[in-house]
Amino acid sequence: MANVNSLNTDRNDRRYIAATMTASYLDPEKEKDLARRWRDHQDEDALSELIESHARLAVRMAWDFRRSGMPLGDLIQEGNIGLAQAAARFDPERNVRFSTYAGWWIMAEIQDYILRNQSIVRFATTPLHRSLFFKLRRLRSRMATNPDGTLPAVEKERLAKELDVPMAEIERIDGALARGDQSLNATREDDDTDNLQDSLPDPGPSPEEVVMDRMDRGVQKDQLFKALDRLNPRERQIIVSRFLDQKKHVTLAEIGEEFGVSKERVRQLEGRALTKLKGYLKETMGEPAASH
Repeated sequence: MANVNSLNTDRNDRRYIAATMTASYLDPEKEKDLARRWRDHQDEDALSELIESHARLAVRMAWDFRRSGMPLGDLIQEGNIGLAQAAARFDPERNVRFSTYAGWWIMAEIQDYILRNQSIVRFATTPLHRSLFFKLRRLRSRMATNPDGTLPAVEKERLAKELDVPMAEIERIDGALARGDQSLNATREDDDTDNLQDSLPDPGPSPEEVVMDRMDRGVQKDQLFKALDRLNPRERQIIVSRFLDQKKHVTLAEIGEEFGVSKERVRQLEGRALTKLKGYLKETMGEPAASH
């Protein structure tokens, strides 16, 4: 949805834009001199002059995105941030004009601002998605759309081929551009008494599955205790200490020290106890179900 500025905001924007147009252009040598003064001596006056002389560039590039739905003043401000970053990093020894170098920084900041504020959900998170977002947004303005705002399938197929990207990416960005954000508290079109969030599927288990799981756990617990009763006291203590004590993990060496035997002997007793447990549980509960 487009942003509507107040008259006072529009007036201030026009004043700022007009002020940027009065700044003098710099010749290449003056441009390099200012950049060297900042780089070598951290001369803030030089940095300010370099930025102010190119403020019109940030304004012009922000103006190109005026139909993005974002306030023009905010777009200009983001462009100025990119301009300031470019001025602080510009290398005057490279054979390139500052305006060419700064243009990339200004464009990046403006586009990043639009993407951050286009939607609560960040759907353009890679360079491919960012590029596709702005290309598709520009092309959509010249195409007919479906009643829901999305592009017809034939147009999406043509764009996927023209831009050389997967069809799924076109559909993803097109859907985000067409629908925008929607509150989960909004009512459904077919039922004004229910919210959209009422129709969202619950990823958790159903009540029946919760009850069955509790019952299964109870049966398993009973069978485990019955199986432990088949062990002698020393085997039972080893199993409880090694696998059923949730407060601490006891090592084979610690159990061996307690029983006055070697760690290897405790390992043998543990293996024998586990074999007994598995045999009893297999007799009473059958083979465990294979996992998929």
